[in-house]
Amino acid sequence: MSTVIYPGSFDPFHLGHLDVVEQAVQLFGDVVVAVMHNPQKPSGQFTADERVDMITASVAKLPSVRVQAFSGLAIDAAEAVKASCIVKGLRTPADFEVEQQMAHTNYTVSGIRTVYVPCAPALGFISSRFIREISAHGGDVSSMVPSAVSKVLQAHHKRS
Repeated sequence: MSTVIYPGSFDPFHLGHLDVVEQAVQLFGDVVVAVMHNPQKPSGQFTADERVDMITASVAKLPSVRVQAFSGLAIDAAEAVKASCIVKGLRTPADFEVEQQMAHTNYTVSGIRTVYVPCAPALGFISSRFIREISAHGGDVSSMVPSAVSKVLQAHHKRS
């Protein structure tokens, strides 16, 4: 088995993300969930440390998974953990278009390949953006996120 990296902003981590992690564990063994800052997205609802804590609680039943925050490029994070490849989840054809361009770029500059893992069809509609919006308006997102994330979202919006 080998180590792979699953990078993303995970703001917040949801069941589609968890499904990709579980599949990556089955396929590769050791998985590093890399909490990244994406400059193309707003700064986020949660800090990197808060996201690391939520994900760590969500993957606690998976001993071959570790969670770390990284700044910079995913390829640098992959090299830091000696990952054999980058794993990316796909939900829609639009995801493929974006991820394919990124995969080719990453390979060109680093030689690190990307492997795509489709999330389960029943989870393909889940989006962190929609979870943030629904939760901010007091909606129940517990069917779309791990329980650890649901608890943090509820507490976060009570403070807001």
